[in-house]
Amino acid sequence: MIADDDEKWLAAAMTAVKQNAFYMQRAIDSNNLKDALKFSAQMLSELRTSKLSPHKYYELYMRVFNELGTLEIFFKEETGRGCSIAELYELVQHAGNILPRLYLLCTIGSVYIKSKDVTTTDILKDLVEMCRAVQHPLRGLFLRSYLAQVTRDKLPSIVSELEGDGDAQMNALEFVLQNFTEMNKLWVRMQHQGSSREKEKREKERNELRDLVGKNLHVLSQLEGVDLGIYRDTVLPRILEQVVNCKDELAQCYLMDCIIQVFPDDFHLQTLDVLLGACPQLQPSVDIKTVLSGLMERLSNYAASSVEALPNFLQVEAFSKFNYAIGKVVEAQVDLPAAGSVTLYLFLLKFTLHVYSDRLDYVDQVLGSCVTQLSATGKLCDDKAAKQIVAFLSAPLEKYNNVVTILKLTNFPRVMEYLDHETNKAMAIIIVQSVLKNNTHISTADEVDAFFELAKGLIKDFDGAIDNEIDEEDFQEEQNFVARLVHNLYNDDPEEMSKIIFTVRKHILTGGPKRLPLTIPALVFSALKLIRRLRGGDENPFGDDSSATPKRILQLLSETVEALSDVSAPDLALRLYLQCAQAANDCELETVTYEFFTKAYLLYEEEISDSKAQITALRLIIGTLQRMRVFNVENRDILTHKATGYSARLLRKPDQCRAVYECAHLFWADECENLKDGERVVLCLKRAQRIADAVQKMTNASRGTSSTGSVALYVELLNKYLYFLEKGNTKVTGDTIKSLAELIRSETKKVESGAESFINSTLRYIEFQRQQDGGMSEKYEKIKMEWFE
Repeated sequence: MIADDDEKWLAAAMTAVKQNAFYMQRAIDSNNLKDALKFSAQMLSELRTSKLSPHKYYELYMRVFNELGTLEIFFKEETGRGCSIAELYELVQHAGNILPRLYLLCTIGSVYIKSKDVTTTDILKDLVEMCRAVQHPLRGLFLRSYLAQVTRDKLPSIVSELEGDGDAQMNALEFVLQNFTEMNKLWVRMQHQGSSREKEKREKERNELRDLVGKNLHVLSQLEGVDLGIYRDTVLPRILEQVVNCKDELAQCYLMDCIIQVFPDDFHLQTLDVLLGACPQLQPSVDIKTVLSGLMERLSNYAASSVEALPNFLQVEAFSKFNYAIGKVVEAQVDLPAAGSVTLYLFLLKFTLHVYSDRLDYVDQVLGSCVTQLSATGKLCDDKAAKQIVAFLSAPLEKYNNVVTILKLTNFPRVMEYLDHETNKAMAIIIVQSVLKNNTHISTADEVDAFFELAKGLIKDFDGAIDNEIDEEDFQEEQNFVARLVHNLYNDDPEEMSKIIFTVRKHILTGGPKRLPLTIPALVFSALKLIRRLRGGDENPFGDDSSATPKRILQLLSETVEALSDVSAPDLALRLYLQCAQAANDCELETVTYEFFTKAYLLYEEEISDSKAQITALRLIIGTLQRMRVFNVENRDILTHKATGYSARLLRKPDQCRAVYECAHLFWADECENLKDGERVVLCLKRAQRIADAVQKMTNASRGTSSTGSVALYVELLNKYLYFLEKGNTKVTGDTIKSLAELIRSETKKVESGAESFINSTLRYIEFQRQQDGGMSEKYEKIKMEWFE
């Protein structure tokens, strides 16, 4: 309903303006000054209305403003035809109503200034003082806006010699400052018009009119002769005085932003202490973050645009002033939330990184200032504040792209202490990802220790518990980050590298049962890489107390892998024990190698009960033991006997058969003559065949003539015999192979075994080798089977 009334009143006012403008134009065309003034005053009387909203009033004002342009041109032409400008100035003051009279005075006054028939100061002073007569906020605001617009292009340079009596004269600068002051007062006063229920509506309307006030500051910035001295001594203090004293949130926020945007960067830099000094005096509700961020962003761009500007930043101590000012703002605004104070320091940090990127002490000082503010809040539970802290800590990380540089910031970990567990972990992921993305090498034990303290949210459980609600895939991906990270910890010096490994172990072992199986393997393989570097050198090249010896490192790994057996990961622990045994073997450390095998055997016996897991584990044991060259006869026999014993005790007979014939490899090493025992190889194969025979009997008993399971075992055994035949084992005879082949043939005649393809491939291979030239064909000539006759 109110909106409809607005439209009606605006339409009526527009009609009246249009009608009076028509008659005014007709009077102008006929050079009738009296009627021109009459109808222009009637047209201007429409601006006296109080019925229109500010938005609609602005539409009406713009229509009148356009018509006044015609009137101004008419006044100029009248003076050109000999009419006295002074008489015109007096004549318009006889208008009946104050508002039309002042609009006409401003119009003729602009012409009067241009004519130079009177001092500029007198006219400007007269106009700005007379406009005080209109105290209605809306009407007075637009009147002064009109005054600023019509005089803007007539204002003289304030550095020129102005006429008049010294101290009494008013120059263009004083005129603009006074007009700005009065306009701001009117604008602020608008908030007190009407009932309190419409406060939000009034604030919206005021916000729409703010540019009317701000244009004055733009005019000030464009005045000729406003140099740094005048700006520092006169302009800025007067503007800030008005900003602070008005005590209006909207005005203070907008005008501070105007100051920052319209005046030159160099002016801001040279008057930084004055501008920042006003910030703590602003109302607590003012969004000071926007003000300061705008100023710092402006100065950051200024620093980036010119190399010559950087020394000025150091000269005026810009960092210290910003740091001090922000501290004062936070101190003054006692109700400022934690997120707000963190945001302020985030802006300061970005400014520092942009302008003083080589000053780590400045960056650390900002972090320290933030810690001081956070010390009163404790752990941050507010999501917004926590996100701001993450952004705050990420800023130097993104700037330097080097975690090693971040480790030099002593206050960085202190800020992280105020994050809750989840946010701390999120920040730790960001840090670790930075290392991986930039391939950062952390190369000293002290740096590694400091780094893992930063990343502890990702490495260990807080309060001994882990969040069970976390997605399993996400958790594994996080821990994979940690595992990949371990390989970025490197130093060419073995002694320092060993210290790094010891340091990593200290932190990794705090990870808890869910993390250890994902992180310990990376540590083990990193240590094994170091052992390979040390292999072949002096047993202890760095002295008795050095940790950089294969034996010491392997001892560390033994204790480390043992932690896996305590967290229900025996399969993984067994694999790692065997990897360590291989490294110890390569370093010719027999006792250590034997200890690793002993631990692997204990795990097999006590922890691995699943039959499939036992088969896999046993194959790993046999494969690793077969490569060992460091053992004496006694130790090797003990370990071999154990392995063959495990093979014979597997749950399923087919598994026993396969494990036993795999044990045959333990008695035959190609490159070592003293580890070739043909008889024991054949014994293993015959034992495996007896187990296969038992499988055959069980199959026949349960399924009549079916021999599917046993035939496959026989063919596998045949291939093992052929392997050792080719390797030169003289105990493998053609008769043995022929006997096994005939057995296979007889079994396949009874029923389709399902292994025909395997059998045929083996037979084709035998035939192929028999037809080859050289020593291999001679070995295969021993095999006489009816299949080939």
